[in-house]
Amino acid sequence: MAQSKTQFGYRRHADQDRTGADAAEHPVVVVGAGPVGLSLAIDLAQRGQSVVLLDDADRIGEGSRAICFSKRSLEYWDRLGVGGRMVDKGVVWSVGKIFHGASQLYQFNLLPEEGHKRPAFINLQQFYAEAYLVDRVQDLPAIDLRWRNNVVGLEQRNDHVVLMIETPDGLYRIHANYVVACDGARSSLRQMVGAEFSGQAFEDQFLIADVKMMAEFPTERWFWFDPPFHAGRSALLHKQPDDIWRIDLQLSPDADPAAEKRPENVRPRIARMLGHDKFEFEWISLYKFQCRRMEKFIHGRVVFAGDAAHQVSPFGARGANSGLEDAENLAWKLDRVLRKTSPQALLESYHTERSDAADENIRESTRSTDFMAPVSRQEARLRRAVLSLARETEFGKRMVNGGRLSVPSIYDSPLSTADCDAWRGGPRPGASMPDAPIAGGSTFLSDAFIKAGKRFTLLDFANGVAVDPPVGVGVIRIGGNNGYSDSAGLVGARYDAEPGTAYLLRPDGYVAARFRRPTRAALDAAVARAAGID
Repeated sequence: MAQSKTQFGYRRHADQDRTGADAAEHPVVVVGAGPVGLSLAIDLAQRGQSVVLLDDADRIGEGSRAICFSKRSLEYWDRLGVGGRMVDKGVVWSVGKIFHGASQLYQFNLLPEEGHKRPAFINLQQFYAEAYLVDRVQDLPAIDLRWRNNVVGLEQRNDHVVLMIETPDGLYRIHANYVVACDGARSSLRQMVGAEFSGQAFEDQFLIADVKMMAEFPTERWFWFDPPFHAGRSALLHKQPDDIWRIDLQLSPDADPAAEKRPENVRPRIARMLGHDKFEFEWISLYKFQCRRMEKFIHGRVVFAGDAAHQVSPFGARGANSGLEDAENLAWKLDRVLRKTSPQALLESYHTERSDAADENIRESTRSTDFMAPVSRQEARLRRAVLSLARETEFGKRMVNGGRLSVPSIYDSPLSTADCDAWRGGPRPGASMPDAPIAGGSTFLSDAFIKAGKRFTLLDFANGVAVDPPVGVGVIRIGGNNGYSDSAGLVGARYDAEPGTAYLLRPDGYVAARFRRPTRAALDAAVARAAGID
C-alpha cells in the first residue's frame, strides 16, 4: 500500500510530574492532530505562540478520507510552508464531467483563466497531507506534539481551562488559557462542554473503494447519475497519487454495511465499472451523509473547529477545506487576543463568520444530497426532469447537482468596513484576496502577502501620493517607483483598480476594507474595526 505505516512513539513529558496546584500552564492547547489541528498549531507557532498539540492516537489515520484540497487551502498551506510539497505530490485538476447513463451531459472548468499560482484543486490522500504537516510541526520548536495523550476531563475556570489527560503512564493535568477542539466528528470535547449537533442525517449510504491500477483516464472529476454499471444509483471517480483511484458508489439505505465492505462483494461492482478486474484494493469504507453543526462554536475558553464543529457530506469537498478555513480564521484572532492587542470579544467574530460559512456549506451539501439521493417520488420525478432537460438546454445543466465544489466563504462580518464608493468589480469586504502574477510573472500577489508578514497589510495602487499606513501594517505597492509591476494587468483587473485604489487585507488574506483614495484617518478606523477594537 502507498500509505506510510509510520507510528509516533509516546514520550513522557515533564508536565506529567507536576501535580495539584503545580500543574503546568500553557497559552493554547489544540486537541486533535488532523489537518485542521496541525494547520492551526503551525499557524499559531509561526505567529510566535507556544502550542501544545494533543492526539489520542500514535499514528496518522488510515485510508484516503479527505482527498480534494482547494486553491484556497493550498494558498493557506503556502503560508504555513507546506503548499509546494502538497502540490508536488498531489494530482492537479480543474475539469469535471457529469454523466447520465453512458452519455456525458456537460463538463465544467473550475479555473479557466491563467495567472494563478495554485490550481483549482489537487487530489491528495489525507495521510500524505497529515504527514507533511507533521514534518512541518517538527521544524517548529514552539509546538509540543504529544501522541497518545487523550483528553478525558475538562473543567472551565474564569480565566483558564483545566484538562485531564490520559496516557500510557496514567493521568495528568494541565491548564490552558484557551483550548481548541479539532478532535473530529465524534469530538469528546463537544460532549464535555454539553454541546450537541443539530441538523440532518441522511439514510443513503456510499461505498468508498481506493483501488490501485494502471488507467488512461484523464485527471478529471467524473460523476455519474444512473450509470450502466451501477443502475439506479450514483458514482464518482477521482485519480489520486501512486496510481490510486478513489471510487464512490451509492448504496441503498437498507444495505448491510458489514456485507457491502467485504472485498469479495466490492470487487464485482468495481469490475463492472472498469470493465476489468486488474486492480488491487487499498482501502474500503462506508459512510452516510451528515449535514449538522454546533449551535455555538465557542464555549467559554473552548473553541471548536473543523468536523468537531460542523459536518457536511463529502460531495463538494467542503469538509476538510472548510475546516482549514476555520483554522486560518481563528489563528490570527487568537494570537491577537493572547497578546492583548485585541479584546477577547474578537473571538466572537470567529463564531459569527465561520458559523455562517458552515450554514452555507450545509445548505449546498443538503441540496446536493437531495438531488443525488431523492427520498420522495416528487424529488425523483424532479431529478429525472432536470437530467432530461440538461441534455438539451443550458439552464437544465445549471440545475444538475452532483456536488457543488468548495469555494472560499464571503463573510458578512462585523469586522468589515462598508464601501463608500462605487465599484465595478474586485473583491468586496469579507471576500478572500484573489491571486495574480506580479513582477513580470516571476512571483505572485500571494507570495508578496506572505513576505509582508502575518499582519494587516495595505495593498495599494500607486498614484504618486502614498498614504503612510498605520503602525504595524504591512504594505504591498503595485506600480510606482518602488512597487511591484503589473505587466500582465491582472492585478488591476481583478481588483478593479485605478490610481489611488487601496485594499486593507486581514492577516488571513480576507479584505477588511477598500478605498479609492484613502486617508490616514480612514485607514486607522478600518484597522481598528477589523481588529475588534472599534
